[in-house]
Amino acid sequence: MNNISKYKKPYLIAEIGINHNGSLSIAKKMMEIAKTSGFNAVKFQKRDPDICVPDHQKKIIRETPWGNLTYLAYKKKIEFNIKQLKNLKDYAKKLNLDFCASCFDINSLKLVNKLNSFNKIPSAMITNKLFLDQVAKKRKKTFISTGMSNMKDIVTAVKIFKKNNCKYELMHCVSLYPCPENKLNLKMIQTLKKKFKCGVGYSGHETSVSPSFFAYMLGATSIERHITLDRSMWGTDQAASLSPAGMRMLCNS
Repeated sequence: MNNISKYKKPYLIAEIGINHNGSLSIAKKMMEIAKTSGFNAVKFQKRDPDICVPDHQKKIIRETPWGNLTYLAYKKKIEFNIKQLKNLKDYAKKLNLDFCASCFDINSLKLVNKLNSFNKIPSAMITNKLFLDQVAKKRKKTFISTGMSNMKDIVTAVKIFKKNNCKYELMHCVSLYPCPENKLNLKMIQTLKKKFKCGVGYSGHETSVSPSFFAYMLGATSIERHITLDRSMWGTDQAASLSPAGMRMLCNS
C-alpha cells in the first residue's frame, strides 16, 4: 500500500492539435469527450503558415478534402484564427478545462499567450533559442517537449528558462508519427528527472494506450496524447491519436 500511495494522477493534456481539420464544431466535440474522459487540459496549435511553411513546400499541390490545394493554402485552410481560438478558450472555460495553443513562431506567441493557461514548446522549436527566450520571458509555466533534440539542446533550453525564472516541465517525446513502441525509450523519463531535478512528463505519438501507463509508472508527472474523434479521419496526425475509447481507457486507468 505504501508503494501505491506515492503515486498521484498525472496532469493529462488532450492534444487536439490540427485534428479538427479547421472545424470549430469538430474541435468542440473533441473537447467535450476530453472532459468526460477525465483530461485536465486541451491543447491546440498556432502557427503563421507564411512563416512556418518552407518556401520549397509552399507551392506543392496536395490532395485534400477541399480539392487539390497548394500546401500553403491547405495549411491556411486548417489554421484557426485568433477569434476562433478565443471562442475555444471560452468553451474550455465552460467545460472547466485548461487551455493552450502551442506556438511555432513568435508572432503566434504574441497572439495567444494571454489565452493560454500554460505554454508549450513543441519539439520542432526546442532548438530555437530566440523563441525559447521569448516564451520564458512570459513567466508562465511551460511544458517543453524534447523530441528532435539531443541532451545538449535540452540543457540549453533549461538554462534559458532558469535564467528567466520561468517554471517549466520537460516532456520526453519521440517525434515519429505514429511511433513504433520499440523506439519509445521511456527510461529517458528517469534519466531526465535525475539530470535536471524537475518534473518530467511524457508526450506520446504511438497508436496504443499502454506506453502511457509505463511512462506514469516511471515517474511521468504529466501525460500528453493526441486525440481524435476517429482515427480514420483525414489528416496527418490521426493515426498517432487516441480514439474516444482510448481516451477513456487512459484516464480511467
